[in-house]
Amino acid sequence: MPRTAETGPSPSAVTPDDLDRAVQLAVAVLRKAPPAAWDAKAGSLEWDCWETVEHLSDDLFAYAAQLGPKAPPLDGEVPFVWESRRPGGPANVIHADRGSGPAGLLQVLEASGGLLIAMVRTTPPQIRAHHGFGISDPEGFAAMGIVETLVHTYDLAQGLGLAWSPPADLCARVLARLFPNAPESTDPWPTLLWATGRAELPGHPRLTTWRWDGTVRA
Repeated sequence: MPRTAETGPSPSAVTPDDLDRAVQLAVAVLRKAPPAAWDAKAGSLEWDCWETVEHLSDDLFAYAAQLGPKAPPLDGEVPFVWESRRPGGPANVIHADRGSGPAGLLQVLEASGGLLIAMVRTTPPQIRAHHGFGISDPEGFAAMGIVETLVHTYDLAQGLGLAWSPPADLCARVLARLFPNAPESTDPWPTLLWATGRAELPGHPRLTTWRWDGTVRA
């Protein structure tokens, strides 16, 4: 249903529980993937499904790490070394042991999500940290983690042959937090896919470039 005052979910603050919910829903659906499917391309990405889960895990880890120092940097990322394991592959800190199979890969995803959930729960709300799309607060990093989880699970579901349609209220809250100029009269999930360059909306052509606004809301 549309995100309107009359019929849609009411956007509110993004919480650690929202992030936990997103990660758990993603892990649950990805567990349904056939073991032989993980070498398939993930939707429109250039990475296979295994690499895409590693990338998502790395996103969640990196956001947690950015909030980790007592005085987080405001002018750049915490200087971990991100490395790609093949030309064109994602540059990550986090890589899963291939010998652990898909079950181990999803443990890596769940653990990385748990790190960000814990950091968002325990970091004072007045703390600010760098992100390339705007200096943000713990709520903003939670919202970023949710967007990464929802849209990369969409990419993965395409490659793995799975159905994926996350809850409208989660989508509505992260749209309100990170995409304040997104259309408000359309369903939240298709709108989030549009805002991240993955789909068209009626009256809104597919975006060829996009970014969110992570800056702190007044």
